[in-house]
Amino acid sequence: MNLCLDTYGGLVWSLVTRRCRNRSDAEEVVQEVFLDVWRSAERFDPAVAKESTFIAMIARRRLIDRARKLSRSVSVSSLDADASKSTEPAMDGRGADENWRVELADEVDGIRRKMSDLRPEEKSVLEMAIDGGMSHAQIAAKTSMPLGTVKTHARRGLIRLREMLAGEATIEGGTR
Repeated sequence: MNLCLDTYGGLVWSLVTRRCRNRSDAEEVVQEVFLDVWRSAERFDPAVAKESTFIAMIARRRLIDRARKLSRSVSVSSLDADASKSTEPAMDGRGADENWRVELADEVDGIRRKMSDLRPEEKSVLEMAIDGGMSHAQIAAKTSMPLGTVKTHARRGLIRLREMLAGEATIEGGTR
């Protein structure tokens, strides 16, 4: 393993440092690359490629995997910014976290009021799903409705709710 590190360490390091943001990330990726080389050494075939190509391809795949993983993860800096915002007092004397909870409660109340405008079967299916945490199959068993009917009522109810709430938002926004 030491011979492999001595021979190809520079190659892997140069490939990795081009793609990594900082030294600690690069060191971590280099370590992962050489672990992959060690694990997949039996797959190396000199008739297919040179050792350097084999190791460079492993490094390339590891870098692509890491880039994909980072693109799916949440940025820590944005979390820190959000945390600092939530500690600042709001203009009305409440914290941002408390304001968020009040706004959420207001939205839930508005949705509950709009649910009363739904057809009875849509309303009951949605209430069982939301309040009772029941699946479509459980609702079908409880109400003796076919599963497809339960799904249709849930879907139509959600669509109608969205339309009612969108109409309310445009009125408040002043576009109507």
